[in-house]
Amino acid sequence: MMKNIKSMFNHNFCEMKFLYDVRIRSILIQAVILSIVTMVILWLVNNVHHNMVKSNLSLGIGFLKERAGFEIDQGIIPYTSDSSYAMAIVVAFSNTFMVAFAGIIPATIIGVLVGTGRLSSNKLVSWICRVYVEVFRNIPPLVVIFFWYRSVLSILPIPEHSISLPLGIFLNNRGFSFPTLIMDINAKIFLFSFVLGIALSIFSAKLSRQFHKKTGKILPLFYVAFLLILGLPMLVLLALNFQLYFDKPVLGKFNFTGGCTIGPEFMSLYIALSCYTASFIAEIIRLGLISVSRGQMEAAIALGLTPGKATRLVILPQAMRIIIPPLTSQYLNLLKNSSLAVAVGFADLVSVGGSIINQTGQAIEIILIWMFIYLSLSIMISLFMNWLNTKVALKERR
Repeated sequence: MMKNIKSMFNHNFCEMKFLYDVRIRSILIQAVILSIVTMVILWLVNNVHHNMVKSNLSLGIGFLKERAGFEIDQGIIPYTSDSSYAMAIVVAFSNTFMVAFAGIIPATIIGVLVGTGRLSSNKLVSWICRVYVEVFRNIPPLVVIFFWYRSVLSILPIPEHSISLPLGIFLNNRGFSFPTLIMDINAKIFLFSFVLGIALSIFSAKLSRQFHKKTGKILPLFYVAFLLILGLPMLVLLALNFQLYFDKPVLGKFNFTGGCTIGPEFMSLYIALSCYTASFIAEIIRLGLISVSRGQMEAAIALGLTPGKATRLVILPQAMRIIIPPLTSQYLNLLKNSSLAVAVGFADLVSVGGSIINQTGQAIEIILIWMFIYLSLSIMISLFMNWLNTKVALKERR
C-alpha cells in the first residue's frame, strides 16, 4: 500500500514538475493577468454600452462636424462660432501645445540659472536661489496660477492707463499688446531662406566637428552660422525688394486694436507653469552638478578657466547624462499641468472639451480624444529626450 501511495505521489509530482519551469510559469502568470485585464475591459465596455443605450446616446465622432456655437477668445488659428467642433478641438490643441512647449524654454533657462546659483560661492545669490526653490516647489501649481492671475495681472491698470514699454509695447489688465510683423506675398520665400540658413548652419557645424577631430583645428563656426542664418535672408530681402512693416497696437474705445494682444489667462498660466517647473529643474541641475567629481572643477581652474567657464564647458556637459532622465519627467509634468488652464478660463483642450461635452453629451469620445492627444505629446517629448540622452552619453573611442 505504501508503495502505491509513493508511486501515486511520484506520478503527481512529475505531472506538476512543469510548474517549476521558469518560462512556463511566467507564461501562465501572464496569461492569468491578461485574462483578468480582458475581463475588466469587457465589463467596462458592456457597462458603458448599457448606460449609453439607457441615456439614448450613440457612440461616434460624427458630432465633430456640427457647428460649435461658442467663441474662443485666444488662439493662433482663425476660429469663429460657426466653426465645427473639430476645428474647436484643433484650436484648443494648438493652445495647449503653445503653453506646454513654449513654457519648456523659460523653465529650463530659469532652472539652470537657479540650480547653478545655489552652488554659487556668493552667499546672497545662493540664499536667494534656495528661497526661490523652496517657495515654488512647495506650493501647488494651481495656487501659483491663481497668484499670477489674481494678485499680479488683475491689478494692472485699465487699457486707458496702460503701462507703456519701449518698442510700442503696452501692459494692462486686458493683456500684453505688442507690434506684429507684416510681410507681403514674397514672405514665404524669405521664410524659406531663413529655414535654409538654419539647416546649412547645422550641416556646417557637423562638418566643423569632423574637421576638428581630424586636424585639431577649430573653424570660426559662429561667424559662418551668423552669415547663413541672417545674411542669407537679408540677401533674399534685398533681391525681392518686398515690403516689411509693423502693425502697432492702437488704443481704441475699450481696448487696443491692431498688433497682437496676449490675454492675462495665457500670461498667468505661462509664467506660473514656467516658474513652478523651474524650481524642480533647478534641483535636478544642482544634484547633477554635485554628482561630478570635485577634481574636475579643480583641474579646469588649474588649466586657467574661470569658475563660470569651468562649469559651462567641463562640469555641465558631464552632468547632462545624469540630468536628462529626471528632466524628462518635469517636461511631462509641465505638459500635464497645462490642463489647469481651465481654472483661469484659458481655452485649452480641457476647457474646450468640457464645453463640447456640455453641448453634445459625447463625454466618452472627448475623453478619448484628450487621452490620445496628451499621450501623443508625452511620447513626442519622451522620444526627443531619449534621443538627446543618447547624444550626451559617454562613448568609448575605438
